[in-house]
Amino acid sequence: MKKLVQRLLFGIGILSLGITFTGCHASHSQTDSQKTISRQTEPQAGPAQTETSSTLSLIDASGMTLESRIHTPDGYTRTKEADGSLAEFLRNYAMEPDQSPVLLYDGSKKRNQKAHVAVFDLPLEHEDLQQCADSAIRVYAEYFWSTKQYDRIAFHFTNGFDAQYTKWANGYRIRVNGNNVSWIKSAQPDTSYDSLKDYLRIVFSYAGTASMDTEAQPIPLSDLQVGDVFLKGGNPGHVVMVVDLCENADGKKAFLLAQGYMPAQQFHVLKNPAHEDDPWYYEDEVTYPFHTPEYTFQKGSLKRLNYGITHTAPE
Repeated sequence: MKKLVQRLLFGIGILSLGITFTGCHASHSQTDSQKTISRQTEPQAGPAQTETSSTLSLIDASGMTLESRIHTPDGYTRTKEADGSLAEFLRNYAMEPDQSPVLLYDGSKKRNQKAHVAVFDLPLEHEDLQQCADSAIRVYAEYFWSTKQYDRIAFHFTNGFDAQYTKWANGYRIRVNGNNVSWIKSAQPDTSYDSLKDYLRIVFSYAGTASMDTEAQPIPLSDLQVGDVFLKGGNPGHVVMVVDLCENADGKKAFLLAQGYMPAQQFHVLKNPAHEDDPWYYEDEVTYPFHTPEYTFQKGSLKRLNYGITHTAPE
């Protein structure tokens, strides 16, 4: 798998001479063989699970966006968000048809089909690259690109290299020599969507939960916003993203969570294990360890990503 991905990356302008790949469960210190194994193994327990008919009263099967698909609970209304915000972007994002399975990068079905209530129609690359942290990165990158906030598209590799999209868009490409990474001018300026996808495939290869953890700050639950994450960096690691918020008359919040995972798979809205017929997670019910269908987070894992930091455009 790694050799295949490297050949593909050479074709889109990266000179790769040794930096290692990272993902949900890959650390900076893992060997290449360990990383290859981790990318090909889906962490599951027990017999294979299959999808079942949805009986969730809060799910509108005819809804084709996040907001129209999942209703708010009784007594709650969606939070007011600014026009052009990430929250608005996600609420209006297209969803796969109701009861769609979560597919892996190769088109096969994920083994566990009982963890989700809806699937985002978020692009997924055909290599085993877009895992958990990568899915969150993709959401932010797609949002910033669609709103032409190019200077806010920047993500760190696990070795600390700052991969700024503005530099990529100006024709620079990433050169890797062992653990040393640098820019080389080798292409024409290009802000097309195809160029963005090429850039993201590089980021997905060399960023992960470990690097994401360096770009995040802990926050209190009372300060929760769309785009915040529950994050465990390193190996093993995982991340789930807050994709919608609502609140009641007392200002108490409820939120929806979504994730990618490994192997690389579609971004999907999670069920709440505490409520069979309700995917919303309630502020008053959050305790630690915090359980989601496929991962348990510890206290201190709720964080805000600093992707709002503005980067200076390259010369």
